[in-house]
Amino acid sequence: MTDETLKKLGLAVLETEARAIDLLKTRIDDDFVRACHYLLKCEGRVVVIGMGKSGHIGGKIAATLASTGTPAFFVHPGEASHGDLGMITAKDVVLALSNSGTTEEILTILPLIKRLGVPLVTLTGNPRSTLAEAATVNLDVTVEKEACPLDLAPTASTTAALAMGDALAISLLEVRGFTSDDFARSHPGGKLGRRLLLLIDDLVHSGERAPKVRSGTLICDALLEITRKGLGCTAIVDDHDVVMGIFTDGDLRRAIDHGADLNHTPIDELMTPNCRLVSPGLLAAEALEIMDKGKFNALLVVNQDKTLIGALNMHDLLRAGVV
Repeated sequence: MTDETLKKLGLAVLETEARAIDLLKTRIDDDFVRACHYLLKCEGRVVVIGMGKSGHIGGKIAATLASTGTPAFFVHPGEASHGDLGMITAKDVVLALSNSGTTEEILTILPLIKRLGVPLVTLTGNPRSTLAEAATVNLDVTVEKEACPLDLAPTASTTAALAMGDALAISLLEVRGFTSDDFARSHPGGKLGRRLLLLIDDLVHSGERAPKVRSGTLICDALLEITRKGLGCTAIVDDHDVVMGIFTDGDLRRAIDHGADLNHTPIDELMTPNCRLVSPGLLAAEALEIMDKGKFNALLVVNQDKTLIGALNMHDLLRAGVV
C-alpha cells in the first residue's frame, strides 16, 4: 500500500460523494417545493426521526433547522415507540430519514404518525419503498453507489441526505427572511455570538477607569494617566469633558523621535485632534473593523455632544473573543 494508492482511494471517495450530490440537482423539483411549504406552514416543531447513520444525519439536520429559524428537534424512532412519540403533536411536521425506506423502527410508529394527521416528509433512497409511498411528500436521495467498496457502509447516501437537509433548511431561512441578528440570538455562545451581539457598551472603560486629562496638561503628567489606566492612550478634554483629541503610545514614540521636551510641552501640541470617536451601541465587531482600517489600537466613546463616556482598546476585544 503506497502513499499514492492512499491518495487515489481518498480521491475516489470524494468523487463518488460529489457525484451523489450532483445528482440531487435534478430532484430540486415540485416535491421539494411541496416539502418546503409543509415546513413553512408548520405551527409546531419539525420532528426529525431516523435510525443508525440516518439518525446521526437527522440529528444534524434538526440542529441546522433549529438554528436557522425553523424550530426542530430529533426523536429516536426506537424510543418513540416506548413513550417519546408523545413529543409529536398535531401541529408538528415529521421529517423521516431512511435510505432503504423500510427501517423497521420507523415503520412501527408510522400508523401512529398517520393517526395524528401530521404531514410526513421523507428522505429515502428508494422512492417506491413503504415509507416513501406512505409519505405526504417524499424527497428522493437515491445514490448510484456508496463510496464504500463493498457498497454497504452508508457514505454517499448519508452525504446526499445531509445535503438535501441543508437545501431545505437554507431555503426556509431565505424565505423567512432570517437575518444575522436572528442567527446571533440562536448562537449567543462562542465567537459567532460575540461578534454578532456584543456591544462596546459591555467593554468600555468608563467613570474613574476612563483615561483623560485636561487641555494644557504636560505630556509627562499625561503619561502617568496612561500608565494608571493601562489602555495605551488618554483622552484630552476641556472643562466640560468634551473630547478635544487623543494621545496614544504611538504619539509618544513620535514625540520622542522628534526630540520633544516631555516635561515642558503641553499635550495639546502633540495630541491627535479630530480623532475617530464612536457612540454607545456600536457592535464590538464594528469597533474592531474601525480599528483595523484606521491602523490604531484604541477608541474613545462619546455621547452626542462629544462628551467623553470612556475608552476601549484592542486588548479588550481580544479578551472578549471578538478578534
